[in-house]
Amino acid sequence: MKISKAKAIDLIKTNGLKQTVGVTHTKKDGSLRIGSYKYGVKKNLTGKGLKYNPEDYNLIPVYDMNKDYRMIWTDGIQEVTVDGTTYEVVK
Repeated sequence: MKISKAKAIDLIKTNGLKQTVGVTHTKKDGSLRIGSYKYGVKKNLTGKGLKYNPEDYNLIPVYDMNKDYRMIWTDGIQEVTVDGTTYEVVK
C-alpha cells in the first residue's frame, strides 16, 4: 500500500505510542537503516531534554528496541510496517 510522507509520520507517532513500528529509512549520509522503534518512550531520560527542536531538522525522536534513542530523518522514510502491514512511502 502506498502512502504519503505525512501519513507515514502520523503512523509512526500514533502507533508507536502503543506498539513497535518497523521503519526502513535512509540516514542523512545515504546509508540504509531498518529498525523497530517506539515513539514517546521516557526510559533513561535525565530530565534535561534536547538542546534543539527535532522538528526544525525534519527528525522524529524514537526509541530503538535494539539499541537506544535515535532520530529518524523524515525525508528518508521509505517503508513503515504496522500490525504486519507494510506501507511504501511515495515521494
